[in-house]
Amino acid sequence: MNWISNVVPPKIRSFLKRDTPENLWVKCPESGALVFHKDLEANLFVVPTSGYHMRIPPKARLEALFDDGAYDSLPLPEVAADPLKFRDIKRYTDRIKDYRAKTGVYDAVTLAAGALQGTQVTVAVQDFEFLGGSLGMAAGEAIVSGMFRAIEKKTPFIIFTASGGARMQEGMFSLMQMPRTTVAVERLKAAKLPYIVVLTNPTTGGVTASYAMLGDIHIAEPGAVIGFAGARVIEQTIRERLPQGFQRAEYLRQHGMVDMVVPRADMRETLGRICRLLTKAPAQAA
Repeated sequence: MNWISNVVPPKIRSFLKRDTPENLWVKCPESGALVFHKDLEANLFVVPTSGYHMRIPPKARLEALFDDGAYDSLPLPEVAADPLKFRDIKRYTDRIKDYRAKTGVYDAVTLAAGALQGTQVTVAVQDFEFLGGSLGMAAGEAIVSGMFRAIEKKTPFIIFTASGGARMQEGMFSLMQMPRTTVAVERLKAAKLPYIVVLTNPTTGGVTASYAMLGDIHIAEPGAVIGFAGARVIEQTIRERLPQGFQRAEYLRQHGMVDMVVPRADMRETLGRICRLLTKAPAQAA
């Protein structure tokens, strides 16, 4: 209780009360520091004090990547909405509708095309906020479609991965996306086009066992968890303690599974330089 609730009459109390958005301040999971959400957005969703890389919405990531923030959203192929007629505490189709309303995207993968420091590229972004970035028919079809579009337009293909693995509500149809995307990667490479994977937090499960680890170059964001099974499952299986930082981007970089760890603020410049090198395009004028 405070003086407002004790002394001030109800009508005046309601006038004094101000609605505050729930997301006005964001707590850093690593340091516990509170960051004003506008400052976090301005810093590409990286906590200024700790450097912790939080999840960034696909739209914000694409705007930060492409020249002048301009890009073309690519249409996503239509797939069967609920091939297994799955239901747990609610129908799968209702769950999909809820996540589409919540995130504003059609499914876990968004496709876009545009110029990256003067080089035309095709980009896929996986959104962990959409059912954990799970790989289902729609996500798999989007990735395959994006790669075929890159082959048609002769552009590099860049994918930002973030996933907990296959989508259980689609069963074997989800698992089939692993070989399908793998075949699409092989066609991309047969066309001699660059395939660049940016591993973000987290990239796990069947995604890691397929297209996420088949790139020509693998870049990871700082601190990203990358692996197949979880660390606790591995410890219980081998009955040993895992090394410090196991499955983190920096650990994988030291052990040769990742080519480089790049902060989000430097990602656009790094990807632009790699695309120019791999396509033998002239250096961008200063």
